[in-house]
Amino acid sequence: MQRPLGILRNDNRRQRQKGEKTVLLLRWTTAASLIALAPCQAQRAMSQTDMSSPPPAAAADVRSMDAIMHAYYDVISGPAGERDWNRFYSLFVPGGRLIQTNRAAPDSAPRTVVRTPQEFVQWIGPYMAKNALYEKEISHSVDTFGAITQRFSTHVIMDTPDDAKPGRGIASAQLFNDGKRWYIVTVYWDNETPGNAIPSRYLSSK
Repeated sequence: MQRPLGILRNDNRRQRQKGEKTVLLLRWTTAASLIALAPCQAQRAMSQTDMSSPPPAAAADVRSMDAIMHAYYDVISGPAGERDWNRFYSLFVPGGRLIQTNRAAPDSAPRTVVRTPQEFVQWIGPYMAKNALYEKEISHSVDTFGAITQRFSTHVIMDTPDDAKPGRGIASAQLFNDGKRWYIVTVYWDNETPGNAIPSRYLSSK
């Protein structure tokens, strides 16, 4: 979750035409700035949730691959305020992870930051409590074998639902189907930058 699922998910900042409006995106936000924010209900929810036994999921959220990916983006998107973090937790298999690809500068070497769902909420929850954030899948490609699925999910990252200049990224979602429901195993993402453009083959679903 750039992230975020997420957010956004690099520590880069982009400028708007009007002055120096700094856009913090779910996967583009610095962990340090978020940790400095005051605790919120999202952090308390995190501490109360044991991910060895995630909350029950709504059947509509996990009945299909498309449903669980929609639920993932839906639960992290919205105006400033609290998110339904129990719904977020319910999407993940026990032991699930969110892996952010992070760069100190656009031309610097990437590194990964691995978080549990609880750590992800602790990191991004305070930011979302005070800032709007919207993510939406715009295309995807899928490979499946048996119970395992790899979905490359190309998405936009927005300040408002009709943001005219959204960021973009790809989330590599590893999914598991036990015959009863779908689970997220990992979400591993990178954001588009001037030197890291999304190839055209990932901009149309297949």
